[in-house]
Amino acid sequence: MTTDHLSRREALTRTGLLLGAAALGPNLRAADAPPKPATASPSSPFRFSLNTATIRGQKLGILKEIEIASQAGYDALEPWLDSIQDYLKSGGTLPELRKRAQDAGLTIESAISFPEWLVDDETRRAAGLERARRELDLVAQIGGRRLAAPPAGATNLPKLEFAAAVERYRALLEAGEQAGVVPQLELWGHSKNLNRLGECVAVAMETGHRHACVLADVYHLYKGGSAIGGLRLLGADAIQVVHMNDYPSAPPREQINDSYRVYPGLGTAPLAEILRALRATGGQKVLSLELFNRDCWAQDPLTVAKTGLAAMKDVVKRAGLA
Repeated sequence: MTTDHLSRREALTRTGLLLGAAALGPNLRAADAPPKPATASPSSPFRFSLNTATIRGQKLGILKEIEIASQAGYDALEPWLDSIQDYLKSGGTLPELRKRAQDAGLTIESAISFPEWLVDDETRRAAGLERARRELDLVAQIGGRRLAAPPAGATNLPKLEFAAAVERYRALLEAGEQAGVVPQLELWGHSKNLNRLGECVAVAMETGHRHACVLADVYHLYKGGSAIGGLRLLGADAIQVVHMNDYPSAPPREQINDSYRVYPGLGTAPLAEILRALRATGGQKVLSLELFNRDCWAQDPLTVAKTGLAAMKDVVKRAGLA
């Protein structure tokens, strides 16, 4: 999640690598979930969500995005917070928005925003944490469960001290606990900080917080060079939401950016391996389609949403997990 196009970071510090080998176990629990729609089977390993970045270019507004996700057959929606704020500025209310989503049969499994909770500058970090508190409360009011927490503002050098990253994520988790929404530590493959799965897992683990978890993304796992086999070391709650997409073989990893994301199954990502590894960790995962493809933004949004859902279900089936 992001449209910034930055180069890869240098190798992880020794401490981050050593800690990254550890797993997040089943004692890390998410906040109580809102009721799920009848279409969601408790025995199914996956639920399917639409990240609204996929149809962001059409500038539809949150109400239309809810309508499209429902019509396309998704279980959940992953909205961007700016679209909700635009809705509020136009006179809408959070209780009404929550009702719209519920009436459409959708849960809000996650939401997207970019508060600068991780940066070294104390003034910016304090402002970022305060923004995060407001947004966590907003997500709670629409029935949302989680908020993405990428390293916004800390994508360049200097490399952050590992202990500082742990302390700052724990502060964010405590704010989330007060709101009843879980901040997910999101890896960004292009970033100088938190760009690999092992580093993010290590930071989350060392917080010792019961709600600590990592938000993974197929594209970012590739961009940052994360070893997919490491997923097998994780517990059921370590990764709860995965941004689903695919990528082509060219350009090379060092040059690829978000705009090259394609529908799952149309690229070269080891999706079957990823999905099987996630399934083996246990628990039900949310697969959220997130593309930044301008070709998709130029198409009918309902067609894009339907095509993306069919693509996700197809890769799950081909992985033998349907």
